[in-house]
This record gives sequence, structure tokens and C-alpha cells, in this order.
Amino acid sequence: MAFITVSKKSIVIVLSIVLAVIAATATAASVIAAASRDVTGITVVIDAGHGGADGGVTGISTGTKESDINLSISKYLMKYFQSGGYNVVMTRSDSAAVCGGIKYNKREDMRARKNVLESAEPDLVISVHCNSYPISSVKGAQVFFASEPTGERFAGTVQNYFNEVLNSKPRTAAVGDYYMLKCSKYPSILCECGFLSNVGEESLLITASYQEKIAYTIYSAVNSVFADEAQTQS
Repeated sequence: MAFITVSKKSIVIVLSIVLAVIAATATAASVIAAASRDVTGITVVIDAGHGGADGGVTGISTGTKESDINLSISKYLMKYFQSGGYNVVMTRSDSAAVCGGIKYNKREDMRARKNVLESAEPDLVISVHCNSYPISSVKGAQVFFASEPTGERFAGTVQNYFNEVLNSKPRTAAVGDYYMLKCSKYPSILCECGFLSNVGEESLLITASYQEKIAYTIYSAVNSVFADEAQTQS
């Protein structure tokens, strides 16, 4: 009988491939399970922060604009919610400002976003942003909400998921004094997905894989809240 010699390196490679396949299968199964649940009539507005002449903050090393990262995360988020059967409305789906026009006006842009919310009458608004801070060691994803119970519940759940999946140190969801949280009567959360002023976090935030990871984390958390609400009402 012949004997085959297998190196430790080969074993590690094979195990890595197997684990990757398992992870991908689990992710796909989760999306399929969500799609099988009836979420007809549930509308989510996804707001990609900034846009147009307003690029937001920039990466400390690469100069990457926050607005581009926000849009990429938002598109992944839209994909997951649509796969889950939700009705999705985007405040912007390209690099242009929401207000349009030749000359950018911040006040008009924010008013245009408010108009999208009022037209959509959503069950939840998710505003996507990246953060910056003068002290470059500061990092981590954090969720903000207006001071109302429904938004707080969504924010707390998303924050718990962020702490489990993205953050090396836990953060706490907090009340935020942001226009997108206060401009409408609809439950709203604002997700600061990481700090572009931190070199390590910036290097993650500019990659498609991490952007998609953020989006799936937000989607999973929000989906779990809607699932709990549906079970409570049944």
C-alpha cells in the first residue's frame, strides 16, 4: 500500500478553504432564510452620507473620500435588504449630491434627503457615515439614534453586532444630534462605520470586503429586530 505524505502547510491551506466555504454557505443560508420570511410592506431608507461637492472626511493615509465609502457600504446594504424581501429606497445611488443642480448647497441637500424620507414613509432610516477624530488612535464603529424607543432598539442591536464583529473594544449606542435622526418622525439610526483618521481602520474601510462585512452586519442586526417584532405581533 502506498503512503502519501501531507505537509502541515497543506493541511492549513485545506482547512482554510473548508472554513471559507462554510462561512460563505452560512451567509447565503441566512439571506435565504430572511427572504423566506414575509417582510412585505416593510420599507427601509438607506442614506449614504455626503455626496457631490461634499466629500465628508478623508482618509488619513490615502485621502479616500468618506462619501465614496458611504455609498459603497450603502449599495451592499441595499443588496442584502432586497435579497431579504424588503422594500428599499436610497437617498442617493451615485456620487452626485441628492439635491442635484449645478451648485451644491448643503441646506438644500439635507432638505432633499428629508423629502425622500417623507415620500417613502419608511419603517426605518439607516444613515451611513465614517468618522474622524484628532487623536488617531481612536477607532471603532458606533451607532447613534434620536431619543425615541424604536430607534434606540435598532441602534442598540446594531451596536451589539458591531461590537461582536467589527470592534476590538466595545462601544455604546448613543443619542446623536444629527439632522437625519431628527428631520422626520420615522425611526432612524446613524451608523459611523469606523474612523478614517485611524490608519488601521482606514486600511479596512477602503476595501470592498470590509465594506460588505459592515453592510451585512448592519443588515443582520436590523433584520433580527424586525423578526422579533413580527414574532411578538403574531
